[in-house]
Amino acid sequence: MAKLLIEHIGMEQYLKFFIRVLFACVFGAIIGWERSRRFKEAGVRTHILVCCGAALFMIVSKYGFADLAQTGDGALGVMKAADPARVAAQVVSGISFLGAGVIFKNGGTIKGLSTAAGLWVTAGIGLAAGAGLYLLAFFVTLLISIMQIVTHRFAIGSDSYAANRLQFTVKNGYEFNQSLHKQLDDWGVRVTESKVNRRKDGTTDYDLTVLRRNELTYAGIKAFMEAHEEVLSASNSPIR
Repeated sequence: MAKLLIEHIGMEQYLKFFIRVLFACVFGAIIGWERSRRFKEAGVRTHILVCCGAALFMIVSKYGFADLAQTGDGALGVMKAADPARVAAQVVSGISFLGAGVIFKNGGTIKGLSTAAGLWVTAGIGLAAGAGLYLLAFFVTLLISIMQIVTHRFAIGSDSYAANRLQFTVKNGYEFNQSLHKQLDDWGVRVTESKVNRRKDGTTDYDLTVLRRNELTYAGIKAFMEAHEEVLSASNSPIR
């Protein structure tokens, strides 16, 4: 019997629904764990909510409106005007608003694009889990997790580089300017934005936004300051 009414859904079917949501929870947690390790705004909890919510929408889309979408006892039945697939389709566009909330622009650097794309893919994984396509959902989860780790470790593409904000206050800006350029080359960073402010007391402030492949450690910044006595203060903060 092709017709599936909500009141005819038994406990066995509900258990299958629960399993689908649990699978979505696990898949979302895997991707969120990788994001959390990099201190991203959208971490484990966000990805679990997105993936489980998408799975719920898919289940509702497939089974919640079955009595409106089809009637009759034949293999095909008679299709009504209702289109339950629209519920799942709205997840694709609706998740875009959530993804837009993690994208921000800081000077010449745009951050959060990968996180937003990850949320969008996580929603797709949740939809697949909600539809019962466990192997497909698992494969995409595994693929995305491996891709994120590989691209960060080997810095494939410019979006794999991390951004930092470097600030220095120095006594003699001219001499320091040459030393700074050499140090930036040694660190292997690329400057995307720079501001230099010369004060009336003779000191100079440097405010740099740089893209880096390797982590700029506190020890590295401290060693640079100790090697240049003209540096009065320095700060290094990641832009996430």
